[in-house]
Amino acid sequence: MGTRPGAFAEATNTPVNVQPGSREMRAQAVHRLQVGMFGLAAMLLLVSLASVIMQRVATADRSVVATEPSGSASGAPGSDPLVDLGVAPEVPVAGNAAPHAKVKPAH
Repeated sequence: MGTRPGAFAEATNTPVNVQPGSREMRAQAVHRLQVGMFGLAAMLLLVSLASVIMQRVATADRSVVATEPSGSASGAPGSDPLVDLGVAPEVPVAGNAAPHAKVKPAH
């Protein structure tokens, strides 16, 4: 009959209960420590990478905000972006200004 770990008793076909020795216990403990340390190192690396990415995004956002011109994109005060794109008709800002084109009602 074998006494090695995982050996089966020949008559009953059940595993033999063998306690691991001090070397095996130490090897298991060292393996667990290695796995734990690797996991901690991996998490530290991921958090550091995320921090670097977030700092670069914040820096890029600040530079974009600083380089944007104040006011509207066309430079004219009170201009409508939809009119600039040609999507909406131009409506006068002041009530006394005449519109550029007169719209005829459809009959």
